[in-house]
Amino acid sequence: MTLTVAHISPIISVIAGVLILLMPRLLNFIVAVFLILNGLIGLGLFRGFH
Repeated sequence: MTLTVAHISPIISVIAGVLILLMPRLLNFIVAVFLILNGLIGLGLFRGFH
C-alpha cells in the first residue's frame, strides 16, 4: 500500500479519536494538533507522501 496525502488525514483522525477515548483530558491538545496537521497537509507541506 502506498501512502498518499489522501490517506494521511483519515489516519490522523483515527489516531486522534482513539487518544481522545483513552485520555479525554487531552481533548484540547489533541484537537489542536489534529487541526494543525490537517491544515499543513491541506497546504501541501507534506509533498513527500505522493
